Amino acid sequence: MQVPLYQAKAEFFRMLGHPTRIRVLELLQHGPVPVRDLLADIEIEPSSLSQQLAVLRRAGIVVSIREGSTVRYALAGGDVAELLRAARRILTELLAGRNELLAELQQSDTPPPRLPAADQPSVATSTR
Repeated sequence: MQVPLYQAKAEFFRMLGHPTRIRVLELLQHGPVPVRDLLADIEIEPSSLSQQLAVLRRAGIVVSIREGSTVRYALAGGDVAELLRAARRILTELLAGRNELLAELQQSDTPPPRLPAADQPSVATSTR
């Protein structure tokens, strides 16, 4: 039985849904990067980075390139870089909308101006 497209998309986005994986993909946008540089930039344990790289490799998102004793990783295709750029644009728009909402909330948070005493409505008070 074939997996529906929407389910395959959900699994794809779940695979991307880890901060370390996203950071790796961001670092690989400009070309292949040695593992030692990824470790220096991401600052996680080598075993954790290895696990995250394995997930990306199995998904076909990144490829490893061995050059002597150095292993470099690269994006398997340019579409992933475009996806990351699209995510940045979407987040920028969402955050801009939140900033506008925040500004509006802050403006509406100020109390209305007080009326001069002569313009104040009179309040009837009863005395017993």
